[in-house]
Formats: sequence, C-alpha cells, structure tokens
Amino acid sequence: MRSTPPPATPRWDGSPVHVPARRSLHINPGSVSRLLRCGQSERCRDCGNRIEWYYRSCQRPVRLHPRELPVTAVPTACRWHVSSGIAHPAGDGTRWCRLPHAVLCPARPAPEEAPELAGLRRLLAVNTRRLIDAGAFTPPSAPADTTAPAASDCRPARPIVQILYVRYLAARPVDEIRCIAQTRRRHRCTSPVLAPEARGGRWTLMPVAVEAGQLAPPAEVMAVYDLAASSYAEQLRWRSQRCPQHTATPTAADLAVADWERFDPFLHSEHIHARLPTLRRRRGPADHPCRGMRA
Repeated sequence: MRSTPPPATPRWDGSPVHVPARRSLHINPGSVSRLLRCGQSERCRDCGNRIEWYYRSCQRPVRLHPRELPVTAVPTACRWHVSSGIAHPAGDGTRWCRLPHAVLCPARPAPEEAPELAGLRRLLAVNTRRLIDAGAFTPPSAPADTTAPAASDCRPARPIVQILYVRYLAARPVDEIRCIAQTRRRHRCTSPVLAPEARGGRWTLMPVAVEAGQLAPPAEVMAVYDLAASSYAEQLRWRSQRCPQHTATPTAADLAVADWERFDPFLHSEHIHARLPTLRRRRGPADHPCRGMRA
C-alpha cells in the first residue's frame, strides 16, 4: 500500500497518471557523510532529552521538540513550524505545530505564559530522572571530580570565543569542546579541539561592542577567549570544530553540527562576565574566588 495513491481520473488521452510513491529521507550506508544538515538530532545538555536542531531564516539555530503537537495544546506564542528545512516562529495554518525545547526543558523555570505544557514538562522531568538513575546522563551542575582545583569552577559554562575577529558563544567550556569529525568506526571523535600540543587562545577583557543605533551594552567589558595570536589555519580549525588529527584528514565527514552560535550582547547578556576566569584573589571570610561569576 502506498501513502500517495494515483488519482482516479486519467489524462485527457485516457493514459493512466503515474505518481511516484513518497520515500522518506535516508542516508546511504556507504556514504562518507553521516550528517543531515536539517533536523540534526541531539540530546539537551541540561536535561538529557531528545532535541532537534534547525536553522532560522536569520541563520541562528533553534532547538525544537522532536515531535509535533496539536495547536490546541500549545499557546500561540510557542508555536513553530518547519518549512523547507527552516524553522519559523509561527503556525503554518495546520492542526499541528512544533515548539521550542526551552519551554519544555525541566532544567529551566516553567514559563508563566504556557501552563498548558505542564504535563509534558513533567513527562520530560521523569525521563531525565530515569536517565540519571541509569547512569546515561549527568547534569552539568553535578561536579564530576571533587578533587579538581577551585579555580576550574570559575570557568564559564558557555564562554565567548573570538575566532577570526568574530565572536561566538560556545555550547560548553573551552576544554570540553569536542571534535565533530567521524572516525573510521563511524563514531564521533572524542578528542577535544583544544589540543595539548597546539597553541590555544588566551583569556582577555574586551569591550562589549554593539552596532550603530543599538542601545547601550549590558556591560562595558567582558571576558573573551581570544584566538587572535594563533595562525589563520589554527583559527579555521577552531571554527570548523576539528581536532588536529582530523584537520589533517579533510576526507573525514562531519558527524554533528558545530556548536558555535554568533554572539549577540543583548540576547546572550547572561553569559557576559566582567572578570577573567583565571583571576586569583585572596580568600576572605566573605570572599570566594568564584564570587560574582555566573555559570
């Protein structure tokens, strides 16, 4: 049985109309590339639930819930739809819609404008607890090593990185940014982008730049991981999010989408830190080296 049956009415000359059956999109098992450019599936780093990455018309990525929901159960402000691989923040006139994962993530506060989604949020929270109990997911807030030095706790969870004089917001700490290339066993490479033998960047305080006509910036300076002292090829390696081994092997395909997000001082104001993460201060009774640094 085909999902699209041929029409009952033939052509004007009486010949039947041939309608090809619809086929779902699959990746050839022998293909070098294993990456779909739209609908890239991943797990939320805060709650461990499944998400799908899509790009908006402004080339900014957005995390969507992997399933469609009836529009009657989703507030109007939370409705999204996908057209030609591009996500749009509005309904498309059908009875179904998508919604961003941010309004469902149990690791975030529940939005007041979406009380209808409380039941689905509880289901995702239960799934997160199951993943934690099974050891398949570790929340980022839980310390993995209690013997680590206190200065490492001051690192930003999502640092601002400057590559080729363009500022990006990373999805995880600098030393945890992982290579996205595919290995020979068809798995994602486990090597970090910050290679021990390569020259990395350095933390520095830079002014918060805004475009002409915009409002005053939320802060005067911010901590930036600057790669300007590195070579041009080294900065290209960082932007492509590859380790030195897979940079020398350009035939290796990408197995995930790069985590870089173009930095905006107003949209990402919560990730702006006015103090260097490596700054050491004397501890006092009410002074802690991580005081004032928001994760």
